[in-house]
Amino acid sequence: MTLAYSPDTAPTAPPIDNLMDRVGLRMTFAKGEEIFGQDEEADMIHSVVSGAVRTTRLLSDGRRQIGDFYYPGDIIGLEIGDIYRFSAEALSDCVVRVVKRSSLNALSGEGSLDRTLWEATRRELERTQEHLLMLGRKSACEKVASFLMDVAHRVGSEDVSLPMGRQDMADYLGLTIETVSRMVTQLQGSRIVEFATSRQFRVTRWPALERLAA
Repeated sequence: MTLAYSPDTAPTAPPIDNLMDRVGLRMTFAKGEEIFGQDEEADMIHSVVSGAVRTTRLLSDGRRQIGDFYYPGDIIGLEIGDIYRFSAEALSDCVVRVVKRSSLNALSGEGSLDRTLWEATRRELERTQEHLLMLGRKSACEKVASFLMDVAHRVGSEDVSLPMGRQDMADYLGLTIETVSRMVTQLQGSRIVEFATSRQFRVTRWPALERLAA
């Protein structure tokens, strides 16, 4: 079933695949395998072809902060500086297209490439700003509702298989795993979502989910 929102507002993947195919290499990563490491030299740009990827950063006290989750068509590793601020790991078996920055620089005079990279960077910044707003201003229930709505939008279906577990959700939302579980139970009790398993859910009342996530 398709989602009840306008195609004009639905997210679309940046049109970079054809450009990256010209100079990139497809690599396969097993679930849990590191794609690149925190503080390593940022000499590659990555595009998810299939599967899902998580970016994380370990803080000095050992705590973990999740940067974001990435799906097919998303770009990873667009850094302003010379190192990766986050590490990236495969959440599931996945295929990632890898391109050297130097190869892209050689094509930087092409207007289509410049526009594509700018669009990918703009979308990354926009998602980061939305994440910060959610962390600072939303209640626990609103955070979980926003997360579930975002995943449903990105996979393009009301029936969703989550590649991440509850601990990943908690670390991304700045909550405890117990709080995430309580909020999921609350959303189910309100018949807004319906979880068949801990990683499979269906949006049953889309307008109500949107109101909570707004």
